[in-house]
Amino acid sequence: MDNYVNLVEKISKNSQLSIEEVEKKVDAKKSKLSGLISREGAAQIVAAELGISFENEILKIKELSDGLRRANVIGKITRIFPVKEFSKNGRSGKFGSFTLGDDTSNIRVVLWDSNHVSLIESGNLAQGNVIEIKGASVKNGEIHVSAFSDIKPSDMKFDSVKETVAPSSGNFADAKEGAFVNVRAFIVQTFEPRFFDSKRNEGEKGVLFNLVLDDGHSTMRSVLFGDNIKKLLAVNDDGLFSLDVLNAKRAEIIGEERMFTGSFRMNSFSNNLEFSVRGIEQFSVQNVINELETKKV
Repeated sequence: MDNYVNLVEKISKNSQLSIEEVEKKVDAKKSKLSGLISREGAAQIVAAELGISFENEILKIKELSDGLRRANVIGKITRIFPVKEFSKNGRSGKFGSFTLGDDTSNIRVVLWDSNHVSLIESGNLAQGNVIEIKGASVKNGEIHVSAFSDIKPSDMKFDSVKETVAPSSGNFADAKEGAFVNVRAFIVQTFEPRFFDSKRNEGEKGVLFNLVLDDGHSTMRSVLFGDNIKKLLAVNDDGLFSLDVLNAKRAEIIGEERMFTGSFRMNSFSNNLEFSVRGIEQFSVQNVINELETKKV
């Protein structure tokens, strides 16, 4: 939703239309397309029809949205990953990746062109480098750099950069795979926890807990693991592995409201999007007021 608001404001500024007029055009475009496109996508179409192009604009990382095909961004490399090989659909090769941060957020960057990959292998791309990326695409919350994209050093200075992804405000009705968001929601249904053998640490057990959340726009099946289960159900390590304790606790949280942080991912079994919870906080009206006041400053 933050990206949509920023986009509407930019369209308004470049078109001399009021924000209300731009939003009317967005709603009309979305209606014309039978609601098969998001408000953000409809806004991008409206911008194109008004002759507004963002192709040469440098965006902040938090402003990037899935579907952008010629995104430009400047940031500092916060972590480099080893180059890996791939083989898929009859194609094989190498790809490289790193995380890029600016003062608004952090994002994973994936390199598919051999010339770009070689920049990692040669050490010309290293942690701490400030770089400019031009003509990249954004998909599933990642920047994808192809042979038609450009990477070059930048002279921009950053006093500090975000080391982790900053979640945006979101809702289940506008869910997009890979998006990392904060959602205020009620717990409307829970399911019996499941225990499994850990794939990371042989001999260890893990716990999975599914529930259905309702944010007032839509509902979505959601999944929690380990520490987040302990936090939500208020149990200790022993209680985490007691089915009786967990079942008793899960009955107590129906109807409660929380702030959930997580990402949307595709469930390979149901082929539906689900919400993978990474953080939980008590909902506080005062926190919302403080956040709104901060945005006005």
